[in-house]
Amino acid sequence: MFKTLANQRVLLLVTRGAPRVRGLATQGSSPSFAARPITPAVLHLKTGQSFVGKAFGSPKSIFGETVFSTSITSYTESMTDPSYRGQILVFTTPMIGNYGVPQNTTPIDSQDVGVVLESQGIQCSAVVVADLAERFSHHKAVESLHSWCVRHGVPGITGVDTRAITRILRDQGTTLGRLAIGADASLPAPEVAEYWDPTTENLVDQVSVREPYTLNPEGDIRIAVLDFGAKANIMRSLVRRGASVTVLPWNHDFNSIRDQFDGLFLSNGPGDPKHCMEAALKLRKTFEEWDKPVFGICMGHQVIGMAAGLEAYRMTFGNRGHNQPVLALASSGSIKAGRVYVTSQNHQYALKLQDPFPNGWEPFFINCNDSSVEGIKSTADSGRKVWGVQFHPESAGGPLDTIEMFTDFLAECRNHKERSKIFDSATIDAEPNHSFL
Repeated sequence: MFKTLANQRVLLLVTRGAPRVRGLATQGSSPSFAARPITPAVLHLKTGQSFVGKAFGSPKSIFGETVFSTSITSYTESMTDPSYRGQILVFTTPMIGNYGVPQNTTPIDSQDVGVVLESQGIQCSAVVVADLAERFSHHKAVESLHSWCVRHGVPGITGVDTRAITRILRDQGTTLGRLAIGADASLPAPEVAEYWDPTTENLVDQVSVREPYTLNPEGDIRIAVLDFGAKANIMRSLVRRGASVTVLPWNHDFNSIRDQFDGLFLSNGPGDPKHCMEAALKLRKTFEEWDKPVFGICMGHQVIGMAAGLEAYRMTFGNRGHNQPVLALASSGSIKAGRVYVTSQNHQYALKLQDPFPNGWEPFFINCNDSSVEGIKSTADSGRKVWGVQFHPESAGGPLDTIEMFTDFLAECRNHKERSKIFDSATIDAEPNHSFL
């Protein structure tokens, strides 16, 4: 036992000038990782703390917004979520990489959308882990987390105390950071003015599709998706329920083509929702002139709120993880008022709770931890069928407590389509027949 402990490789952690030693749990080494020389890495936070560790992944230095996720599994899904664009992602789970990375391709048909994960590549700017698993084991894994990060040009740091980093972010709020790799690790921490804030840029425009495309064209109802940075499991959840899905750029003029569709879906996405005001103003016109169902999640939820007249604000901490409890304030479809649902979340911004709420709208969910708005919906007397939720019903990863909201949305789209057919048929029958006049 003492020999094993003595042989543990250790890395120095520096925070607030106090040296500490951390032992790593992973004892084995894969040949690909062990063959690399140890490259120093330092995570600098704008608030003044620095954490020294060992680099993995791409050997480059980056700036970003430092955030943490409490999710225990699904690091591959988190890293490919476009909502993490521009962010240095800190995993609170001690060991990351133990089940490797799967092949990220699937067929494109009525069940799949071309990728296994949430997008084609890694979306976060960098990753921070306490202990990188140098060996992985999973029947679907084809490469290690380290080699995956190398291929996608994403740096990482391991051997740091992610508990200490998380407490700083929890106490002081999300902060900007700099991950310095190799020779850059020996340089002084950046000056405050040198830190780059990704939220000053329109990150949605960076991750949204450029040209429309359609999935499952044989579906029985047609759904348009405004892509603010959509996770693949959103499209997957729609096509597996029989919908034909047309994915549109975030600022596409939906009103010019809206009559081709049976419903509108607004996806998740990264950054400040105020960059999407163009989409919110177009959506406001949609609400005024179009009565078909609309559903939005995460960024889409915030765009719906802004279109309704609510204000979005930046939260101190944000919510990121797979265990966020939300309380339903109203019943709708599979959702029952008074019940608490456990949800997957990834957001820094939220809608302000105000009294009175805009006419024709009501709160739908509220967060049980911080009382932030987790959902809004149109009222029964508004004549609209619109829902928005801050969390991810499709999860990937996370709990599936609210996955049936996709079924509810598509059921409303189908019902509206059938009612329209009946109304059109009745209108034709009621028209006078002048053929014999």
